[in-house]
Formats: sequence, C-alpha cells, structure tokens
Amino acid sequence: MTRVVVLDYGSGNLRSAERAVARTGVEVTVTSDLEAAAEADGLFVPGVGAYAACMAGIEELGAGPMIADRVAAGRPTLGVCVGMQIFFDSGVEHGVETKGLGLLPGVVTKLKAERIPHMGWNTVDISDNSDLFEGVEPGTRFYFVHSYAASDLDLLRKAGAKVTTASHDEPFAAAVELGSLAVAQFHPEKSADAGYALLRNWVAGL
Repeated sequence: MTRVVVLDYGSGNLRSAERAVARTGVEVTVTSDLEAAAEADGLFVPGVGAYAACMAGIEELGAGPMIADRVAAGRPTLGVCVGMQIFFDSGVEHGVETKGLGLLPGVVTKLKAERIPHMGWNTVDISDNSDLFEGVEPGTRFYFVHSYAASDLDLLRKAGAKVTTASHDEPFAAAVELGSLAVAQFHPEKSADAGYALLRNWVAGL
C-alpha cells in the first residue's frame, strides 16, 4: 500500500491532515521519525502560526536536510499553509526575516490587503498543465487562512514552476508545483470536496 507520512515537527493540524489524506485510501502515519519520513512514498508537511516558529521546529527536528534530499531525489513532497511558506528562501514577519528551506525562490511577505487575515473561501486561477488541479473546475473554491504569502509570481515562473494564483487585493501564489515538490497556501483538509480532489491527485502521482 502507498504510504504517506505527515511530518510532526510541532506545528500543524496533524490529525485533520491525517484524516484528509487517509480518505484517499493510502496508509498515513503522523510521526517525527526522519527515517520514516525519508522513506515514505509521499511526505506531507503541515504548518500553522508563525513562519519563524515553524522553521524553529524544522531545525530542532533536523528535518531540513531530509526534506531537501527528498525533493532533490524526486520524491513527492507536499507543503500546506505555513508548511508551504517555509519552502521559500525566507519569510518576513514583523520586520524580522527568517531563513526558509530555500527550495522555492522568493520571500514570503505580508499581504498588501485592506483586510487581514485573508480568511475564508476563495477561487483560484489554475496553472496550465497542473497535475495537482487536474479535473478541478474553474471557479472552484478553496479555504484560506493566512496573512502572509509569496507574491513574486514571475520569479517562480522563471524557475519553471507551475503557479496557481488567488487574489486578495493583490495576486499571490495559491499553489506551486516544481518537480516533485507541490505546495498549497490554502488548506486542502478544510476545503471539502475540492481539497479532497487535490489530495487525490497528489496521491495518484506517488
């Protein structure tokens, strides 16, 4: 059976992520065991709260090199919410820049929007040839809760990434696909059937 590990590094909606991925029919384990995470068919990296706190959890566990090795080896990895953001070069919160995993180019910054956080259901503009959103109809809504985002879309596209966007007064990366790495700013586990379709697509590629 296909095995997915939800990485427990002290941040994220672990049980809701576990239930959502298990719904696709795969075996799911929530663990901080780096060997199990490295060997899994798919690695799910959750994340909620502050960028710096999430990176501190990753560093304390020593998970950064394992994640980088997985991605370099073409092993499927999915990051969600702040678990998406930490894949970028860095994140800036309250004037403090924190180094990220550096597997996606760009800096995560505060949304330039009248209403913060961006919370609730929103549509996305799906990238051409997206594997993650295959079969998802235009106008489908996903559930977002965030105040920060990656907004340098051109930089991502120049790196060869497939960039699905959303807008909250300004456009930002709602999801990015680059090689074996896929990340989503919204919460698939809170996005009902739309989120299930996305997770099902990701699992199908494991």
